[in-house]
Amino acid sequence: MSFGETPVTIIGNLTADPELKYTTGGQALARFTVASTPRTFDREANQWKDGTSTFFRCATWRALAEHVAESLTKGSRVVLSGRIRQHNWQTEQGENRSMLAVEVDEIGASLRFTTVTIEGKRTNGTAPADDPWNTAGNPAKTDEEPPF
Repeated sequence: MSFGETPVTIIGNLTADPELKYTTGGQALARFTVASTPRTFDREANQWKDGTSTFFRCATWRALAEHVAESLTKGSRVVLSGRIRQHNWQTEQGENRSMLAVEVDEIGASLRFTTVTIEGKRTNGTAPADDPWNTAGNPAKTDEEPPF
């Protein structure tokens, strides 16, 4: 993340299936909207009440975009982190327009109300040789306590 960027973490639900497109250069782009709705318990009415929803337009690129499109659907509850970006443009009538959107760096399913099965590069508990987190060539000493 660069200096001066505005980081955000959002928890909410997808309002529709992600839209996956490819740029003319072949880069994957997934666009989707996340709705976040505060919920409070009204003791007098003895029930939960929803507040006003906030909608966040989101975009992500490359492999993450493909993973989002393959894994998430309308209604999926997600936790995401990213950066707020402002987009400016001019309409055909010459009017200046702008909007805020979230450029997503990380996203995953929220496990608060559901379970998921993780699939990926790692198989049988081993990491591929090109994985930068692969510690097979430098195993931890077993006679030391973990640092946490």
